[in-house]
Amino acid sequence: MQLYKADFHIHTVLSPCGDLEMSPDEIIRLAKENGLEIIGITDHNTTKHGLLTKKYGQKAGVYVLTGAEVTTKEEAHCLAFFENEEQLNDFEQFLQDNLPDIPNDVGKFGYQVQVDEKGDIVYEEPIFLPSAINKNLEEVEHKVHALNGLFIPAHIDKSKNSIPSQLGFIPFDLNIDAVEISIHAKKADYLVKNKYLNGKTFIQSSDSHLPCQIGTTYCYLQMGAISFEEIQKTLHGQDGRKVLLREDVK
Repeated sequence: MQLYKADFHIHTVLSPCGDLEMSPDEIIRLAKENGLEIIGITDHNTTKHGLLTKKYGQKAGVYVLTGAEVTTKEEAHCLAFFENEEQLNDFEQFLQDNLPDIPNDVGKFGYQVQVDEKGDIVYEEPIFLPSAINKNLEEVEHKVHALNGLFIPAHIDKSKNSIPSQLGFIPFDLNIDAVEISIHAKKADYLVKNKYLNGKTFIQSSDSHLPCQIGTTYCYLQMGAISFEEIQKTLHGQDGRKVLLREDVK
């Protein structure tokens, strides 16, 4: 088995908080430059830049997990990833059907633009994407797993927009594939106060909104090859596969 360097949480220019330089091709260029072999594209409540980024990634040898960072009804952020275009499109429709019709304030929040392979802007999203959708945690999780996707509570160490910040803890019966901590946390320290998460798989990601943030933190996946199925098995620790955080690798 090999170690593969992964950053699961990257926003493109389609997220209003994403810098205008965060185009799919630039993200892949910087991922490659920083030695990343797996990245996740996680725009707020939309999957629309996933397939284009994946196309650039295939040319550069960077595996792209396509999905979104979902804001649930509780205003908690969760990462969702899907293996193929059909599943991704199904989830995109689910998000569109449940996103409230609140206009984006460009001056306050920033642009939400979609680009094509030439880097030209082809669409500007008028609805404010980071709004909480009209589905709760369990409903989002059920939808993700019905599509054979990955469901990962995001930046659980943060005091805002994480499941613990909104609910006080991660529900014991919530079916999760892993949990994510930010660059500001250490798993060992976090578990001192959150022993109930012992035994869960932890990933660590950059939550990049700016080009300079890509790959500033990451984790390693120990597995036989890079594929969606292998990543699923690794998050569940199957057959010797495992996730290693930077603090685990000396």
